Amino acid sequence: MSVLRPLDKLPGLNTATILLVGTEDAVLQQLADSMLKEDCTSELKVHLAKSLPLPSSVNRPRIDLIVFVVNLHSKYSLRNVEESLQHVDATFFLGKVTFLATGAGRESHCSIHRNTVVKLAHTYRSPLLFCDLEMGPEARGTPEAPVPAGFPHNRGGEMRSATQLIEDFRATVAQRLARMLQICAGHVPGVSALNLLSLLRSSENPSLEDL
Repeated sequence: MSVLRPLDKLPGLNTATILLVGTEDAVLQQLADSMLKEDCTSELKVHLAKSLPLPSSVNRPRIDLIVFVVNLHSKYSLRNVEESLQHVDATFFLGKVTFLATGAGRESHCSIHRNTVVKLAHTYRSPLLFCDLEMGPEARGTPEAPVPAGFPHNRGGEMRSATQLIEDFRATVAQRLARMLQICAGHVPGVSALNLLSLLRSSENPSLEDL
C-alpha cells in the first residue's frame, strides 16, 4: 500500500505545498484558485486529488499540509475520505492534516450528520473547519440576504446575494488555509505545526491572525 509521508521529499526553497483531497472537483478548483490569489511571502502551490493514494508515476513536491474535503450532502464523499486516510502516514497527523466540511449552512439537506465528521476528525486528532463552498440549487436565483452577524465581510446590515456570500466564504477559507499552510511549511517564525494543532483543538473558532 502506497503511503504518503511528510518527509519523503526535500522541501522547496520558500515554497509551501498543500494537497486538497475530495470528490468535488469544481469546489476544490475554486478553492485552489482563491488560495493562489492570497498575498503571501511564500510561494504557494496547490495540488488536487480525488482520492489517495497518489499515482506513483507523478513527480510531486513535498506536501506540507493535507486538507480532506467532506461534502455533507454526499455519503460517497465521506467514504472516499475515510478510504484515503488509510494511505496517510501517522506522522502527518502531528498538525499537517485538516478536515474541511462543506455544506454546513444547509443542514436540512445534509445526508451526513455533523457529529459524524466531528468524530472522524477527533479520531485522527486533527482540526475540523465547517464552511459553505458551493451554492445549493435551492439558493440559486434567491434575492439578496443580510450578511450573517460576525461574518468577516459584514459591514453593518449589508445585503448580499447567495453567490456573493459563497464567494466571501470561499475567500475567508482560502485565507485561513494559506496561513495554516505557511505555518506547516515552517515559514512562520516561532510557530510550528504542533503549535497550530494545539490552538485549533483548544478553540471552536480560532483566530489565525493572532499567530
